[in-house]
Amino acid sequence: MNKPISANQEFQTDFLSVSEARTAISDLIRKTQELAKLKEAIDTIPLKESLGRIVAKDVLSPIDVPANDNSAMDGFAFNSKELDANQDQIDLRIRGTIYAGQTDVPSAQAGECIKVMTGAMMPPNCDTVIPQEFTQSSSEGMITFAKGAVRPGENRRLRGEDLQAGKAAIQQGRILRAADIGLAASLGISKLTVYKKVKVAILSSGDELCSTEEQLQAGKIYDSNRFSLYALLDRLGFEIIDCGIVRDTPEELRKAFTSASQKADVIISSGGVSVGEADFTKQIMDELGEVGFWKIAMRPGRPMAFGSLKPISPKTTPTVFFGLPGNPVAVMVTFYQFVRNALLQLNGAVNPEIPLVSVQSAEAIRKKSGRTEFQRGVLFRDQEGKLLVKTTGSQGAGILRSMSEADCFIILHHDQGNIAPGDWVDVEIFDGLL
Repeated sequence: MNKPISANQEFQTDFLSVSEARTAISDLIRKTQELAKLKEAIDTIPLKESLGRIVAKDVLSPIDVPANDNSAMDGFAFNSKELDANQDQIDLRIRGTIYAGQTDVPSAQAGECIKVMTGAMMPPNCDTVIPQEFTQSSSEGMITFAKGAVRPGENRRLRGEDLQAGKAAIQQGRILRAADIGLAASLGISKLTVYKKVKVAILSSGDELCSTEEQLQAGKIYDSNRFSLYALLDRLGFEIIDCGIVRDTPEELRKAFTSASQKADVIISSGGVSVGEADFTKQIMDELGEVGFWKIAMRPGRPMAFGSLKPISPKTTPTVFFGLPGNPVAVMVTFYQFVRNALLQLNGAVNPEIPLVSVQSAEAIRKKSGRTEFQRGVLFRDQEGKLLVKTTGSQGAGILRSMSEADCFIILHHDQGNIAPGDWVDVEIFDGLL
């Protein structure tokens, strides 16, 4: 049985597993969401502006889809009773033609059919459509087809078959994709009710950091983490408050965290979560809230801080805090594996997890059992068309190029050992189609 975990769990010999850390984060996010009443903060926005937003209430269809029985293809509509005839061949006279959108619809009598186009309303007394290519026509306005060419009721779409009026077309908690927006438009819906964007403050801590506008001095490095986090958050559609670079002093950190907590629902910092002499984040967090400093059995991204800061007037609800490692790759890995889902959950999303896909490894990969590894990978097809994955090469936590070149994470689970060529591994693909 897994040991219980709290947000204020300290560094200890026993490392948390990735799944234990995720559970602890999800539990605190759920409590914070209830206290903050974020689900009560909603907006009604134009459909064209809703991509990536999270639906705040079920979108109910105002109409049946389709609105009428209609033909699923170009062909001839007729009553399936015609198929009861004893002969092997069916002969029907063409009574008229119906086009998609046409409302004056002729009816067919016994021995008759109506020519219909895809999407055209089904004529009265007709329940079956024979595709045009299965028929033969004569100059006398007749069609002929084999009795077994079609079954009763085939090629007819029933009213409400896809969606019935009053039923949920898009469910609460869904992250809206392009197809969802098209679906809403097909129902005549021009606006959607969505949750207001969670406000996320980001900052980088470290005396060695300088901004991209500065001249790089000896002993300094450019701050890339804040830009990576900004891009990740922007793509997910959150409201971002950039708090810049904070120096490694208790006074500067206290001032930055206090200011950010007054404006944001979540604070994400990078750096300052190890046990070095200049890492004052733990000291300040003990003053401002309940934040645990964890060692997680993973690579990269072992040290991480998580918890909440006390409510500070005029803000009356706790602020969720994530303290991520300082290494650039570790920042992105921990964001993907912990922060992303937590933020989407906090913002009302249901089932925000990224799906895993199993792929064969093209190469041997060294792996120690007892920790989860997130190696940067590239998907490709071999000469036979088989989908494979390989690493980007060196997997150091400071090699940001490995993330830039990758299109997926190769996830080597806690209990897995070394991977041989041809072994199946799970991957998380970075970019989705929609």
